[in-house]
This record gives sequence, structure tokens and C-alpha cells, in this order.
Amino acid sequence: MNSLKNRVQLIGHLGNDPEVKTFDGGKTVVNFSLATSDYYKNANGEKVTDTQWHKITAWNGTAKIIEKHLKKGNEVGIVGKLTTRSWDDKDGNKRYVTEVVANEVLLMGTAKAE
Repeated sequence: MNSLKNRVQLIGHLGNDPEVKTFDGGKTVVNFSLATSDYYKNANGEKVTDTQWHKITAWNGTAKIIEKHLKKGNEVGIVGKLTTRSWDDKDGNKRYVTEVVANEVLLMGTAKAE
């Protein structure tokens, strides 16, 4: 049951090429955005697309897999956990970001047609 307490599963398309950073100690991190879409019909019966954008972060081995195999437009499945971190900006204001830290990645298909 522990693995169900904070688990996120998403399938979507990469909104940008993964950005990779390698630190002095050898750790690697990758960041990218992931778009997921839901569809529904409005009161007029018209199909409406609701797209949500998610910030995805992955570390070390998972980051290296993403760096090697994924690019903008790829459809991918992500399993991870939801995290929130904070920092103080240059003006001393507290800033927050919520992101999915991915620990499993599955390439679902090729890049989405532009």
C-alpha cells in the first residue's frame, strides 16, 4: 500500500526537448513539460479539448534514458510522485513549483505530427 500513497501516472506528449544538467558529483537531472489532453462536449455539442501541462523531472538513470530516447512530440507514459519545492527569488519572495518526479518511463509511440 505504501506505493499508492503518492503515485502519479500520466500519458502525454513532450512539449519540449528534455533539458539535461549534469552536476560535479556526477548526478544527472532532466526536465521537460508533458501535455495531457481530455475531451468533452460542451452545451452546444461541440468537442472541446482541455490540455493540461505538467512539469516533469527525472534523475540519474531515468534521466539518461530520457536524454537518449525522447524528444519534443514523443508520446510517453510516466510513473512517478508529486513533489513541491520552494525557494526565495532575487526579491526575497517565496516561490513554489509542483512537479512530477519520474522514476519509470515508457515510450508509447513516435513524435506527434505538427
